[in-house]
Amino acid sequence: MQHRWTFDRSSGSASAFHGWEPPAGAGRIARWFDVAAPALVLGSSQRLEVVDEVACAAAGVEVVRRRSGGGAVLLVPGEVVWLDVVVPAGDPLWVDDVGRSMHWFGEVWAEALRSVGEAGAEVHRGAMRSSAWSRLVCFDGLGPGEVVVSGCKAVGISQRRTREWARLQAAVYGRWRPEMLLGLLRPPVPTPSELQPVYEVAELARLVDAVTGALSTLD
Repeated sequence: MQHRWTFDRSSGSASAFHGWEPPAGAGRIARWFDVAAPALVLGSSQRLEVVDEVACAAAGVEVVRRRSGGGAVLLVPGEVVWLDVVVPAGDPLWVDDVGRSMHWFGEVWAEALRSVGEAGAEVHRGAMRSSAWSRLVCFDGLGPGEVVVSGCKAVGISQRRTREWARLQAAVYGRWRPEMLLGLLRPPVPTPSELQPVYEVAELARLVDAVTGALSTLD
């Protein structure tokens, strides 16, 4: 049986996107999002005190909290793609083991990356790899299901689960701006060179098409 997806792509504020909730009884949903203005998206457990609100206001950066993940993510228009997928409980893609539940999603991204020329894309299937700064900066850690290219993190994935659905969120950078991100946070912060390198994907538009195609083939 082929399970159908509802696909959507929108542009707008990060706060509106992250405030969205899957409707009751929803099937598989894939929502691409293009941020219309710069945003600093905090993880579910991060305190607002880590943010330099004056710096964010001066730079015109919206501060938003998502309900998944741990560290901060910087979204700049045209420089990052963000995808949410919703999988209902009981779906063949639903995995009870949280540690393995994002592996399939990582495989979709890795397959798509390889199809656009990133031959070294691989899914991390081990335990969470934390760093001194991964609780502050999301892309400085490496979690199960996330994708690396040439040893550098390329796809960040986080998850929120309820009894009814799992919402998996992924971000990929076409341009990584550690200086800008760190400048929006209060000390103590690392220097850009102290952060783990992030892989920048040149073919973001082709990658979106490839991921959409790969999702469409899943049973």
